[in-house]
Amino acid sequence: MKPKGGQDRAVTGRWRPATVAVRGGTARTPFGETSEAIFLTSGYCYESAGEAAARFRGDAPGMTYSRLQNPTVEMLEQRLALMEGAEAARATASGMAAMTAALMATLSAGDHLVAGRALFGSCRVIVDTILPRFGVQTTTVDARHPEAVAAAIRPNTRAVFLETPANPTLDIADIEAIAGIAHEAGALLIVDNAFATPVIQKPLALGADIVAYSATKLMDGQGRVLAGAVLGSATWMAESCLPFVRHTGPNLSPFNAWVVLKALETLELRVERQAANANRLAQFLESRVRTLYPGLPSHPQHDLAMRQMANGGTIISLFLEGGTAEAHALLDALLLIDISNNLGDSRTLMTHPASTTHYSVSPEVRAEMGVTDGMLRLSVGLEDAQDLMDDLDQALKVIGR
Repeated sequence: MKPKGGQDRAVTGRWRPATVAVRGGTARTPFGETSEAIFLTSGYCYESAGEAAARFRGDAPGMTYSRLQNPTVEMLEQRLALMEGAEAARATASGMAAMTAALMATLSAGDHLVAGRALFGSCRVIVDTILPRFGVQTTTVDARHPEAVAAAIRPNTRAVFLETPANPTLDIADIEAIAGIAHEAGALLIVDNAFATPVIQKPLALGADIVAYSATKLMDGQGRVLAGAVLGSATWMAESCLPFVRHTGPNLSPFNAWVVLKALETLELRVERQAANANRLAQFLESRVRTLYPGLPSHPQHDLAMRQMANGGTIISLFLEGGTAEAHALLDALLLIDISNNLGDSRTLMTHPASTTHYSVSPEVRAEMGVTDGMLRLSVGLEDAQDLMDDLDQALKVIGR
């Protein structure tokens, strides 16, 4: 393959973000295709047995197996690294594969993890149930308060894990402050940045060590494929992450990598439009129901959010006093907005976290996280904002709001 663009960091280092999103990581075959090629192959051939042995030893360049390397997946990884400002990236089969890889590659039996209390439901299961099965001690804290993180640090703390904005409570964690606390303790800071993407927030620039994504969400942005990614330093990737993924196999398929790769070309355009829509909807909603949105001055951490985020993001949380019954009634009254537990889609979606995304955690943990029975999560899409407001208006009227 003839490299063009993202293979040369001396060139791409001069590119601005919009150019990187379109051209970063691109490598062309001798056919000179304009769109990146999909390499649907599991294995690779060698000119000789000696060449095969040299590749497996790492003494010769080239690919050995698509569980480890694939040209299409590699283009996605290089583009993501350039967009994030990371030295290295690894694409995974899903967002949860990315979160699991980031944690399992960093932690060993006897280590301690401090995690934000407000996490996606499956991430809380990993923190509360799965990691302790393998001898990793875990403590959850309210990551809105850096002092709570500092108080939870132990001599064997090896990592701090948080989401910001958190799913679905939209808690904001001070990345820079918590990174300083983690580093003083000799620990790494892992940030789930799926709600923001590098368009809105760059945790590595704020001091984080590892960033993990569900690329299923805004990066694909059209509800088509599952994908994830882990990004960090070249040293951590080579010494910690790659040995884990090499032998456990959470690899991303070339086709899904290609879909996300193409979607990244419009990520900034989509996210900015969706965030603008979300800001309008949040202003409309807060006059009718309790509303949380980082872009609103009423959000308790609005100032912090605006310091580390480019805008308020694409997710709104709203709270109904009538609990599950009223929340379900509002969902059932929607005519345009879809009921779906996905997010980041071009279509506006709404879900009831307590009975969907966070159903797998206990009521006590949901209460600790702030996921109430009356909470609804609204993922704002690309439709006309007035049409979305009209739909929410009629649905709120149906429930007497």
